[in-house]
Amino acid sequence: MLLIVSLVVLCVVTLAQLPHPCRTPEEFEGRVVTFDPDRRFFSSARFAYDDRQRRVREFEEVDVGRDVDYFDRLFLFNENKEYRVNVRTRQCNVTGLSRPWIPFGVPLDAMFNGTGDIGASGVPDEHVIVNIFNGVNDNNPYFMTVSATDCIPIQVGFFSNQTGGVLRNFFDISLGISDPEVFIPPQECST
Repeated sequence: MLLIVSLVVLCVVTLAQLPHPCRTPEEFEGRVVTFDPDRRFFSSARFAYDDRQRRVREFEEVDVGRDVDYFDRLFLFNENKEYRVNVRTRQCNVTGLSRPWIPFGVPLDAMFNGTGDIGASGVPDEHVIVNIFNGVNDNNPYFMTVSATDCIPIQVGFFSNQTGGVLRNFFDISLGISDPEVFIPPQECST
């Protein structure tokens, strides 16, 4: 009997130590680089992210092939609207959203793949410990790398028949939103 109790306790302790999907902060901003090799698409953007009210603002430079363009994009998922301003022409397009809300955080059903160090392991202030997860969302495989301490996204990759493979790298993250008016639709869209 003591052996069975000991085994149960050992199993519970072992399972409790495995990293489970963590909770990403609800509001943060930073920079993100997105790369889609199939469409020869590259974008670099400053962004603000609000998980509570399901909204994202991106100020992005987009490279498709040899063409470069600049956009101010606001995604308001609770209203099913995207505001897209071409920075050069100041033209605004307001459309319905063509994709569902996909949080930047780790989905609850994600599978833990392991832990690693990015940077020089063992050197103070020169590395970050990360957790790696993967899963499938609507039959589309994905993986995520997040900081082990605060669950900040570092890299997300996914594949779908609609988009192909897409890789996003996050950096320069700060918690909170520095400009509370960042989620107000651009002036060009009010006329």
